[in-house]
Amino acid sequence: MMAGAHSQSQRQQQTWSARLVLLLTVLPLSLAALAFVLQWRGGVTDPVSRWSPDQGQFPGMSTSPPSRHQSHSDCANPLSQSHNPSFPYFRDWNFDYSTHLSPKICITTSTSASLDQTLPWIFYHKVIGVSNFLLFVEGKAASPNVTRVLETIPGVKIIYRTRELEEQQAKSRIWNETWLSSFFYKPCNYELFVKQSLNMEMAIVMARDSGMDWIIHLDTDELMFPAGPNEYSLRQLLADVPGNVDIVIFPNYESSVERDDIKEPFSEVSMFKKNYDHLPKDVYFGNYKEATRGNPNYFLTYGNGKAAARIQDHLRPNGAHRWHNYMKTPNEIKLEEAAVLHYTYTKFSDLTSRRDRCGCKPTKEDVKRCFMLDFDRSAFIIASTATEEEMLQWYRERIVWTDEGLNMKLMRKGILTRIYAPMIIIQSLKESGVFTSVISKAVQTKLSKDNFLKSVESSNSTRSSRSEIISSRKTDADGLTQVTARRTLEVIDSSLPSAIPPLSPPSYDHVGLITS
Repeated sequence: MMAGAHSQSQRQQQTWSARLVLLLTVLPLSLAALAFVLQWRGGVTDPVSRWSPDQGQFPGMSTSPPSRHQSHSDCANPLSQSHNPSFPYFRDWNFDYSTHLSPKICITTSTSASLDQTLPWIFYHKVIGVSNFLLFVEGKAASPNVTRVLETIPGVKIIYRTRELEEQQAKSRIWNETWLSSFFYKPCNYELFVKQSLNMEMAIVMARDSGMDWIIHLDTDELMFPAGPNEYSLRQLLADVPGNVDIVIFPNYESSVERDDIKEPFSEVSMFKKNYDHLPKDVYFGNYKEATRGNPNYFLTYGNGKAAARIQDHLRPNGAHRWHNYMKTPNEIKLEEAAVLHYTYTKFSDLTSRRDRCGCKPTKEDVKRCFMLDFDRSAFIIASTATEEEMLQWYRERIVWTDEGLNMKLMRKGILTRIYAPMIIIQSLKESGVFTSVISKAVQTKLSKDNFLKSVESSNSTRSSRSEIISSRKTDADGLTQVTARRTLEVIDSSLPSAIPPLSPPSYDHVGLITS
């Protein structure tokens, strides 16, 4: 009797074991089949095919504003608010979505760049949700062939550096304050810094008059990288910022080129060095020397990021990298994922182009008058004194990342990272014919006589002399340049913080100070 009961118990255990094995076998197969059916019916979007130009579902350009609380169906397709194509590929599309975007974002810049750099820069930011652009142009950017194209793009406003503009900026209250005074009446980068600040001051008024909610100052060798929200959209990222936040700081990542023959940085560069703010301190300082590769600092140029400011009363620039407010201390947050991608020294020709913009002597003492950062000073001296072959060798040793072993090590540590989204978006824009379409349309569109003559006059004036090209000094009523700084400034508020210049990331010498 007991033997029969024992035998029956064994059979039951074997039955349960068989059922468990069957369940473990069938369940994964069922889940795989379900996933296949969902993807086949469109319920799951493949992350690779999502970025294909054939899909037409780029983020940031849907006509409805982003929502903080999305439905379950939105989660299945996080890069689009609907299943309708939000990035239609046809040659004559002008991306004129300004009336539908919320919040409305404006980017302002001071540039002398040509069309091959400016067009991808503008349309990339249009894709991620920027509606308006205020371009203070001079040099190549102010030439008729360039402005004729830029003026046809919806949401783009061109401001020429004319004598009238400089006379207007000479009346700015900034000249009577102390926060920017340490940059007055100095050449090259210092003068550019003052010029950018004066342009930003004017841009605030223009952006506010246009109904903008946020303003960002960005150079044309920088792209916003809106990582973090559930779609690749700067608009959604800023929509999710709490209402009591005045300024959003974007740490910058720096390009790390792997070749010395880059022609189109936005389309060819995918490797970046992360900012100190996005790395653990032990990783940053533990690999500092290898990541620096013999250069003066961790980054070649600046490391203190850029900022977006909510447009409100009493807003003012605080140098090219920050904003401030005359009446209060702004509430700032620093983002943990989003960044500014800085494509610096990505082309070998950048060495000579930077040299040609400044008339300083190539000595260690004189370059300090012209450049704020150590690497810029070294690059200027090399470009001014070395042969073409010596310059190329220096460029390869200091800038080009050719050591694949080191690259992989720093990639595993998280110091280097791959970012493909901007490259894919800009390549897709180019392949779809958007850029050529804009240029063709500009050629066919006849500008008004006044605008055309204005662009020609501005172009001629900017080419007349180097001093006029970079002029940002205050002028008096007769248009005379005030070369001598005033001994005593009228101080409106001595408590205003000094303008934040481009700063290098923390150096290895600061490790004890920062970790203590």
